[in-house]
Amino acid sequence: MNKSKLRAPASLTNVSRRRWLSRMGWAAAAISTGPGSWVIPAAWGADAGPIKLGLATDITGAISYAGGADANVARLLVKQINAAGGLLGRPIELYIEDTASNETIAVANTRKLIQRDKVDIVIGGVTSATRNAIKDVIVNRGRTLYIYPQLYEGGENTPYLFVTGPTPAQQLDPLIPWLIANGGKRFALPGANYVWPHQLNAYARKVIQEHGGEVVLEEYYPLDQVDYGSTVNRIINEKVDVVLATIIPPGIGPFLKQLHTAGFLARGGRLSVPYYDENTLGISPKEDIEGLATSLDYFHAVTATDPVSARIQSEYDKAYPNSRYLLAAGSAATGTYRAIKLWEAAVTEAHSVERDPVAAALDHAKIAEGPGGPAEFVPGQRHVRLRIYTAEAKSGSYQIVQRSPGLLDPKPFAT
Repeated sequence: MNKSKLRAPASLTNVSRRRWLSRMGWAAAAISTGPGSWVIPAAWGADAGPIKLGLATDITGAISYAGGADANVARLLVKQINAAGGLLGRPIELYIEDTASNETIAVANTRKLIQRDKVDIVIGGVTSATRNAIKDVIVNRGRTLYIYPQLYEGGENTPYLFVTGPTPAQQLDPLIPWLIANGGKRFALPGANYVWPHQLNAYARKVIQEHGGEVVLEEYYPLDQVDYGSTVNRIINEKVDVVLATIIPPGIGPFLKQLHTAGFLARGGRLSVPYYDENTLGISPKEDIEGLATSLDYFHAVTATDPVSARIQSEYDKAYPNSRYLLAAGSAATGTYRAIKLWEAAVTEAHSVERDPVAAALDHAKIAEGPGGPAEFVPGQRHVRLRIYTAEAKSGSYQIVQRSPGLLDPKPFAT
């Protein structure tokens, strides 16, 4: 739709014209992915202007499956909020910039959100490397609020930076005991050579040892490595029971294929990839990942027992019926959902979009409904309590094998 061409019928009175605009304005002007290009209807509070939400995520690059899902969630929620009357009586205008799985591009494009578009908040970043590259641009130089939606290694303590994805404690405290009980005690920890795998594995080693297990292999590889022959041979020769892999695309597919070909699964080995969700199941043939286990804040299987998750999943599927980007936790899509809804709650409480009052409200913000369950920030920690599910891949889809009895504390500095 050409947003600049939507007009009220000429025969309307001034009063009815305002009513017509208030009902129709969002449909013409709800979402923009570039500089603002639409006229704000009078009924929305034109004097204040739109509230600007910036999303910085990987629309292209090796992990574009994650960025595509995050962008879909942001578009859906902005549309819903605007349809319900906006935020503080003002429409939300969405700006999306591509971080392209590249830190240099991420910094340049995030700077556009701050300097050119003058957004009120930035949500995004998929990898920790991206977060670390753009956070100074946002919170220090840009003096803007930042929410990072992805699971990560923990330890982030930058003022005005909030995290809505799981931490290692939330993922591994329930996952590793299950892996030991359903796989064995001898672990291999192969990972990509950047901050998240190193820090997550440090916490994993601690939990493994606390539960009577041992780490017999820990190695790190360039992000673009595709030959893992020597690592696979060591895994087989040293009789590893559980492979807890933090290799990321493009390397994870070849690694899992080579491990399967070597007979790791055939002899009863157990796989785990902590970020694997429904978006990543398609990277490998289902026989390469049969029995793969992971712990996340949401799986599609949750909808069978949680009506709220079922509704949210249905809304997403209806909005994007043919999308290859799925609403999934490891892709940060659920973290993006929580980020927007928690920010909405904080802005509503603060009755402002200014950074300091919103940050103060966000510090204790809660939402009763979200994919996978409710969420709440732990005051003073800028991380969220979450419900966590452990799931196992069976014939190309996930089955829930355990769930936390309540919301798990993030323990963000345990690593």
